[in-house]
Amino acid sequence: MTTMTDSSVREFKMPDVGEGLTEAEILKWYVEPGDTVTDGQVVCEVETAKAAVELPIPYDGVVRALHFPEGSTVDVGTSIIAVGVGDGAAAAAEPVQEAVADTPATTGAEEPKPEGRQPVLVGYGVSTSSTRRRPRKGAKDPAAAQDASAAIQAEMNGHGPSAPAAPAAPAAPAAPSAGDRPLAKPPVRKLAKDLGVDLATVVPSGPDGVITREDVHAAVAPAPGEAPGAAPAAVAPAPSPAAPASYDTARETRVPVKGVRRATAAAMVGSAFTAPHVTEFVTVDVTRTMKLVEELKQDKEYTGLRVNPLLLISKALLVAIRRNPEVNASWDEAAQEIVVKHYVNLGIAAATPRGLIVPNIKDAQAQTLPQLAGSLGELVSTAREGRTSPAAMQGGTVTITNVGVFGVDTGTPILNPGESAILAVGAIKLQPWVHKGKVKPRQVTTLALSFDHRLVDGELGSKVLADVAAVLEQPKRLISWA
Repeated sequence: MTTMTDSSVREFKMPDVGEGLTEAEILKWYVEPGDTVTDGQVVCEVETAKAAVELPIPYDGVVRALHFPEGSTVDVGTSIIAVGVGDGAAAAAEPVQEAVADTPATTGAEEPKPEGRQPVLVGYGVSTSSTRRRPRKGAKDPAAAQDASAAIQAEMNGHGPSAPAAPAAPAAPAAPSAGDRPLAKPPVRKLAKDLGVDLATVVPSGPDGVITREDVHAAVAPAPGEAPGAAPAAVAPAPSPAAPASYDTARETRVPVKGVRRATAAAMVGSAFTAPHVTEFVTVDVTRTMKLVEELKQDKEYTGLRVNPLLLISKALLVAIRRNPEVNASWDEAAQEIVVKHYVNLGIAAATPRGLIVPNIKDAQAQTLPQLAGSLGELVSTAREGRTSPAAMQGGTVTITNVGVFGVDTGTPILNPGESAILAVGAIKLQPWVHKGKVKPRQVTTLALSFDHRLVDGELGSKVLADVAAVLEQPKRLISWA
């Protein structure tokens, strides 16, 4: 029988498709065991906390096994597919599938270390330190860590720990001190929360001091005199059946929070409770801007480009930033410094089926109006198709969110983490307005600017918002203020 230790079988591991991401969900497999694959062929689509990405295989061969089904969340660096290469491509598929499917964790442990650069997604790369935690004081010896790692990996694949007595190793590490944040994966943290267990009191048994599910179950073992190794098996089944009974499945639907939505939720909470937000509002007559939009649509230079109010609003914000450069900054907590940036990576909030994302236009301040129209069109279409890359969502400096497309007048937007300001644009409506001394129907909208009060004081924020409104009220200022 051919085993995974055969040098003709290559294991393709989950790459770090972002920068520092630790896990990804397998959305769809494009191949099955027995299929022939070639170098560069896309074999699956995965979703990280930032975007959906297609993964190409880095070598030719025959698919031997898929280690995880669709919907599985897999740690970066974990083998997800086995491919027979060279002589292995001609070997019978069934024995290999049996060996691989029997215990994926074992294949990962016994696989010989590849020489040189490991195969990764083109354009990114696996950082060897991206998924490693710093060693804790009193951490267990390496041999024990390997045993615990194998047990965790087996559990991820539905087999459970191969040695129930492993957590009872005599050289168990000490519980984390009060000054350290316990190390545990999100599912383990949720389990601890559901069971009412304080992770700070749990003794970790995983590698590098990581708390496992068994550790949490052991912490709630009912019998003090019971053997530690038997506690996880006795307690583990208890919480599982209770979860479905806690709500009415006929009248409620529970949607797992993961991927982009989970990352967005965490980012918004972090931003809201880290940066002191201030929001200012202004209502402005944009009739002349709307007329200019219609004129540009007829201009041959804009043929094939997306021309809409967002284009001129974006340009107005860029002009306001040029006149008030201090607003384009970030807060360096470690150095206690304000970092003023001489470039504008303009973020545009986009609602997608996978959640809210904020891709940005790099160096938007250097683009002409037609170039900006092209960049906005590409950004929006790419986001709607779910093809936005992680790189496109990094490094933003300021953001625009157009809530007006939903018929909303305005809002109090939350800053994108690391940015200084975000402009919300409300619906543009015909309203009675005093124009040249008479009440007339005019195109009116309300703008809201939220900013980080550590970086931007009231005067600076007011100037920026007033400049944006002034440009939209009199678009000729795009020329006079240039």
